[in-house]
Amino acid sequence: MPDTEIVVHDTENRGDMGDIDHDTVLRARVFLLGSGRLDLLGVLNAYRVLAEASPKAYRPKLVSHLLGLRFKDRRPQAVLPLAAEAVEAARRIEPDDPARERLLYEALNIYQEALRGLGLRAEGRVACEELAEVGGFTQLAAVLSEEGRFAEAVELDRRAAGEAEIEEPFFWRMVAWAADLEAAGLHEEAVDVLGELMTRQDAPPAVPVWVRVQRSRLWEAAGRGAEAATARKEAMTELEALAKADEQEKFYVWERWACLFLMSVRADEPAPTPQSPMPPFGRHRGWSGEVERAYAEALPGLEATAARLREAGRPAELVDLHRRITARVVRRERHQHRTPAALLGPHFDEGVELARRLTDDAPRLSRALTDRAAFLVAAGAHAAAHDDLAEAVALLDAR
Repeated sequence: MPDTEIVVHDTENRGDMGDIDHDTVLRARVFLLGSGRLDLLGVLNAYRVLAEASPKAYRPKLVSHLLGLRFKDRRPQAVLPLAAEAVEAARRIEPDDPARERLLYEALNIYQEALRGLGLRAEGRVACEELAEVGGFTQLAAVLSEEGRFAEAVELDRRAAGEAEIEEPFFWRMVAWAADLEAAGLHEEAVDVLGELMTRQDAPPAVPVWVRVQRSRLWEAAGRGAEAATARKEAMTELEALAKADEQEKFYVWERWACLFLMSVRADEPAPTPQSPMPPFGRHRGWSGEVERAYAEALPGLEATAARLREAGRPAELVDLHRRITARVVRRERHQHRTPAALLGPHFDEGVELARRLTDDAPRLSRALTDRAAFLVAAGAHAAAHDDLAEAVALLDAR
C-alpha cells in the first residue's frame, strides 16, 4: 500500500490483550527497530499493535505519530480521521501518565479544528467542551463568541488568562478577552484588560500605541470622554517617541496590528447569533472554517454594493462599507511573509479620502485617520502615522 494512504483504525470495537496475536506484536517490534521510521504507514500500524499490547509505553507514541501524520495533508477532511483516532487513543492513556493531558489537549484541539473546518459546528462544539475540561478554554470561547454568546465567552477568557502553559501566548489571550468584554458591553473592563498589555517588557514598541488607541475608542463607547481624550494624548506621546527615533520594528507585528484592527470593526458587522454566526473578532486564530469562508466570500458582494453607493451619492454609507471591505482584505493578507504595506496602504488611503469628502463628519474622518495611523505604525512609517493621529486627535478634541 502506498505510504500516502493512511487507513484509519476502528476506534470503537477494540479487543483486549487476550485477542492480540503475539507473533504480530513481535513483528511490530522488529519492524520499528529496523524501519528507520521512513515508512510512516508501517510505523503507524506497528504503533497500533503495540499500543494494545503495551499501552503504557506505546499509546502516547501512537497519539504523537497520528498527530504528526496530519502534516502530510493538512486539509480538514484528511486530518479529521487521524485526529479522531488520536483523541480515542489519548483518552485511553493511563491517568497517571504525565504526557496524557498534553496529548489529549493536542488531539482534541486538532480534532475540533478539523470538525469546524468542515462546517461540523455541533460536533466541533462538543470537542471544544471536552477540550475545555483539560484547559483549552479559548477554543470554546471562540465558538461562543461566533454565536454572540459573549458573556459565556468572557468567563472562559477569564479562566484562559491564568493558563499560561497550555493556552495561547499572553498578547492573544488578553486581546481576545478584551474583545469579548467589549462585545458584552463591558467597556471599562475591556480597557483594564488591554492595559495589562502595556505592562509587558517584551512587547514590540508599537503595541502601546495601538493599545492606547483602542482604549480611547472603548472609553468613548462607555461615554467617558475625558478618559478617551487622555488615552489619545498618551498614544500621541508614544508615537512621538517612535517618530523621533524613526525605529523600524524588529518584531513581526502585522498579525498583532491586524488582530487589534479587526477587534475594532465588530460593531460594523451584523450581530451574530447561533443560527447566523460571525467571526470572533479580536482573535487571530480559532475562527471556524465556515465562518472564515463566509466572511471572505462576502467581499465581492460588498464591493458591488460599494459601487452602487458611489453611483447613488451616499458617501457616509460608503465610508462605513469601505471599512468592512478593508477589514476583510486585512484578514486575508495578514500572513504575508513580506510586508503587506504596498497591498494594504491603498485601502487605508481610500478610506481617508472618502471620509474627507463628507461634510462636517469629524467622527468618521477621525476614525479613518486613526485606522491609517495604526496601519502606518505597523509599516514603520512613524512620522506619517504621527501626522494622521495628530489630525484625528485634533478633530475629536475640537468637538
